[in-house]
Amino acid sequence: MKKNIIVGLVTFIVVGLMVYTASQGRAFQGGEASKVIEDISDNKVVSASQTEEKSEKDIEAEKLKALKDKAGNVAAFKVSDQYKRRCASCHGIDGKGAVGLPIFGQSAEDIYVKVLEYKNGKRANPIMRSAVKHIADEEIKQLAQEIAEFKSRESALK
Repeated sequence: MKKNIIVGLVTFIVVGLMVYTASQGRAFQGGEASKVIEDISDNKVVSASQTEEKSEKDIEAEKLKALKDKAGNVAAFKVSDQYKRRCASCHGIDGKGAVGLPIFGQSAEDIYVKVLEYKNGKRANPIMRSAVKHIADEEIKQLAQEIAEFKSRESALK
């Protein structure tokens, strides 16, 4: 008897849901909502991708300009081949920083002490440490002296 009551109740609920679904139009199988989504994707993907392409071009142009600015103007002032080889790839041709921190405007003594600290492991930066660990102290001193002159070289060009 309990089974019959449960089956009757479930049947009543299922029939009720079917009537409700029929009164609402049709069963949801993506229905109108999927058509709206399809319309959105069909109509706006083209304009979105065109906008995206424009944005990507603008972004690339901005990145290129920023990289050029950071790298510095090669013709601005001459730097030694030693500086180009050892420092310019990270700190820029003018020392104002590219990937690495700016070193422009620092004194020779400050630069020399900091580089020795990287070399001796007192400052933690694995990139700098590996870059300077095989450079003689005298060469570090020469590079520090050259870098310290960047500010006056730039001022002379203005």
